[in-house]
Amino acid sequence: MFPYRAQLLNLLSLYLLAVAASSVHRTPGGISKLALTLVTRLNATGISRIADADRARIKFMREKGGFRKRDASVSVANSVVLYLAQVGIGSPSTEYTLLVDTGSSNTWVGANKAYTPTSTSHYTGDTVYVSYGSGNFSGREYIDTVSLGNGLTVNQQSIGVATQSQGLSGTGIDGIFGLGPADLTRGTVSNTNTVPTVVDNLYSQGTISSAVLGVYFIPASDSNSGELTFGGYDASAISGTINYAPITSTYPSNLYWGIDQSITYGGNTILSSTAGIVDTGTTLILMATNAFQTYQSATGGVMDTATGLLRITQSQYSNLQTLGFHVGAQSYELIPNAQIWPRSLNTAIGGSSSYIYLVVADIGTPSGSGMDFANGYTFLERYYSIYDTTNARVGFAATKYTDSTNN
Repeated sequence: MFPYRAQLLNLLSLYLLAVAASSVHRTPGGISKLALTLVTRLNATGISRIADADRARIKFMREKGGFRKRDASVSVANSVVLYLAQVGIGSPSTEYTLLVDTGSSNTWVGANKAYTPTSTSHYTGDTVYVSYGSGNFSGREYIDTVSLGNGLTVNQQSIGVATQSQGLSGTGIDGIFGLGPADLTRGTVSNTNTVPTVVDNLYSQGTISSAVLGVYFIPASDSNSGELTFGGYDASAISGTINYAPITSTYPSNLYWGIDQSITYGGNTILSSTAGIVDTGTTLILMATNAFQTYQSATGGVMDTATGLLRITQSQYSNLQTLGFHVGAQSYELIPNAQIWPRSLNTAIGGSSSYIYLVVADIGTPSGSGMDFANGYTFLERYYSIYDTTNARVGFAATKYTDSTNN
């Protein structure tokens, strides 16, 4: 069913594993802020043509705005970069390895390790179905206790328990840890309008003081760690100030962590202000076809058939200009080194170790689609990102890796 199934069975070249709850910070009011440490691990041969996988994800996310179900086209885990968290469910808890996804909002298990009901488990009698455009699952809804480490728990959390799933079999991943807006759960559980997310319940139960998620990804070429922070952000991970942008009003980006931004290359506008999304589940930086074509022409990149990415020469790399993302009054710049794939990982995406590949790709549609860009992992590894449900906004801040030149 999935064109990239063979590569998936090798698992992925690069993924992030949340191995422990590193710390709990107490605010003056006694509210907790939980940080989960993420660790990078290199594994197997990886996924080639990651731009195709990213485009398939965005295509489905755009179509999901109409809540239409689509056949899967690539595996749910078909990405070079995955973010995995160890999450306990039940009491005593069973630990599950879940894929962290800010582009979906249901939390579910059962793709590999079976769900183990305990004294805290309650079957609601309702069914769950979620399609990702890159896999799906269906099953039963349970209400259960979720443990995030260091004694922090979420009570009465809706959990999907898969009776069938496609896209994660054989990967060692047990399900999805959905961290997107709750509206994305609409229509996924029978007899239910929307389902509160883990972040929603942490906030409503008084465990965290605000419904906020901070995400810190350190570039793979610099380190092997990152962090998720529930209830705020890690001030030690950022440099400078945090700037926020409201969730866009443009459909369907407004269903996700969507913002309005324009993009410049070398100071020249290549994408006028428009709506798109910030998404941990997208590997590359995607932009509308017309903007991508302008970028390709300006950089001199040629399409590499093996990887599906633009390839440039050393001379062209030396002449790369700054790529700017302009959100409100704030600009976030990617230096030339931030625009290229880590050369140490070229072979993991089916490329040559002697080539230079760009991380900007075509989203597959011209501007005006309602989702004209996706700031994926290769943007988020350069800027700390904050997903603020309480105030319906997304924030960014520079880190010490913003201008790293280790790619």
